[in-house]
Amino acid sequence: MFRVIDSFGTEPAFNLATYMKKKSIKSVWGKWGLKPKQFFTMFPHTPDNSFMGFVVDQAPSQSSKSPVRKTNDALVYGKKANMWADAHEYIDTIHSKFNIHGTVFRNLSEQKQYLPSYVINHGIVSGQSIQQLLRETKLFVGLGFPYDGPAPLEAIANGCVFLNPMFKPPKNSKNTKFFKDKPTTRELTSQHPYAEVYIGKPYVYTVDITNTTALELALTEIQKQDELAPYLPYEFSCEGMLQRVSVYIQNQNFCDESHWPPKQAMKQIMSKAGQSCKHACSKKGFICEPDFFKYIDNKENFQQNNIPCEEFKSFNEIIAPSFDTESKICYTQSETLLYSCAGYEHGFKRMCPCRDFIKEQIAFCTECV
Repeated sequence: MFRVIDSFGTEPAFNLATYMKKKSIKSVWGKWGLKPKQFFTMFPHTPDNSFMGFVVDQAPSQSSKSPVRKTNDALVYGKKANMWADAHEYIDTIHSKFNIHGTVFRNLSEQKQYLPSYVINHGIVSGQSIQQLLRETKLFVGLGFPYDGPAPLEAIANGCVFLNPMFKPPKNSKNTKFFKDKPTTRELTSQHPYAEVYIGKPYVYTVDITNTTALELALTEIQKQDELAPYLPYEFSCEGMLQRVSVYIQNQNFCDESHWPPKQAMKQIMSKAGQSCKHACSKKGFICEPDFFKYIDNKENFQQNNIPCEEFKSFNEIIAPSFDTESKICYTQSETLLYSCAGYEHGFKRMCPCRDFIKEQIAFCTECV
């Protein structure tokens, strides 16, 4: 039985070779024809895949020692000098309130070209040294790249505030080269969507860094904050990840029909026209659960929910089951590998199976463990 470690995730539209050919979807990834839950991701990018995650490195407990007080320092998240290239005005604004530190590879010509002269550059340092630096630092500064990295979680686990650049418009495969061939239609609203959505203030400030007024207000608020206790979501602790591995091994079944998560955890809603089930469930405070599609993908379910269907049809599209608001046709799914939380199309309202989730262990519903 395959379980595929997949950093950015593979949505159902990219999983089936016949569907990609039909839709002229081009990607060097995908086409494996697996059950989408067989792809295990670093972050909960799409509910269509399984969120495996990772363990965030933490400094040893300092409970028996005097705590290290935070200085008025900011550490910039960018180890290559050229990552700082378009950030001078942004860094200057932060420098008006904080001392700026970096851990940039020491190339004197590049450092002179890209790093402001006031930056205290420590060079590439050891894991132990970076932990110590983070413990002394108040602010961890995102530059907009890399996306979805582990470092912001490490910073927060050491009591730092993460300044998370907002993306307007969101970055996706159509406007960002990095995502062009990725098997996903994700739209990133910030450098670190997990930190933005699941952590937030006071540890994460997601800010439009091109808006100097908004940036200065955020920096002032951060500067006035009392020192924060180290914080790590349980799902990124060693115990939290081991719990996921254990529950997945005991309950996921990719060979036969699965009855996990339990059906009683399902909460069905209808999306707005043109909205994915991922977003429709999220708006209600839930998570889309693709394993529940099989329970709602039938004519009787449309009728029980008083959907004004004038005709019923079956097709192999990532938006099924759904209701076409123009033709009044209700569609069921003819290819179960295309059940998709991420799928959406203009004019179609999705029938969406949602579930609740455990805070800091969002891979599971409250009845799943």
